[in-house]
Amino acid sequence: MNRVPTGIPGFDELVQGGIPEGASVLVGGGPGAGKTIFAMQYIYEGARSYNDPGLYVTLETGLKDITWNMQSFAWDIKTLQDKNMMKIYRLNFGNTRNPEQVQEQVEKELAIITKMVDAIDAKRLVIDSVTSFGVWMSEQGALRHLLFEFVNRLKETGCTTILTSEIPGEDRNKFSAFGVEEFVVDGVVALYFTPPNRSIFVRKLRGTNHSKAVHAFDIVENGIEVRPKDEILWGALRQ
Repeated sequence: MNRVPTGIPGFDELVQGGIPEGASVLVGGGPGAGKTIFAMQYIYEGARSYNDPGLYVTLETGLKDITWNMQSFAWDIKTLQDKNMMKIYRLNFGNTRNPEQVQEQVEKELAIITKMVDAIDAKRLVIDSVTSFGVWMSEQGALRHLLFEFVNRLKETGCTTILTSEIPGEDRNKFSAFGVEEFVVDGVVALYFTPPNRSIFVRKLRGTNHSKAVHAFDIVENGIEVRPKDEILWGALRQ
């Protein structure tokens, strides 16, 4: 099985060297847990270290803010963007609430994403965050169907994809905002922040003998660094 290294120091040791090629992975966490940094670093390191073009799709944060966040780590994203190794796109459904209109808008946005993937021959894709889908589609059955179709269409691009999701509170038994996101993806990674400690847990990852422990990680000047030899007891996390 081919694997795609995330390039995040220490994380790939937890997942046999990387994410299975073509897989979709949900990265969940509460506010400030580091999920957006994880996703940004995955795209940046892919382009910088592995020559993998990447597309970062944001649903909540403006393009200027995403660019500023990346530059705050002294990442040279402009050079990568100029080389078509990295692209950032803002997906916006506006005030759409009608299920049929949401579906139509999703189809339009998927067509745009597919064209952008083809334009730069992207190998990596990020959707940040799928929590926004719950605003546009509140009925849980319809939401699950929408996310299932959305993820499957993303798979058709051939990209190895990370999707982020908000976890309400720090409940270790929750891995997404609505309780459906984790069932439509191949992998789930949870990030926890109990000040001053940060930790990461790989809940599942298809075709991978991944670590079953909770590991410490830090956010440093170059991004996230996972400490694979530093395990944390579940009891140390907020219940």
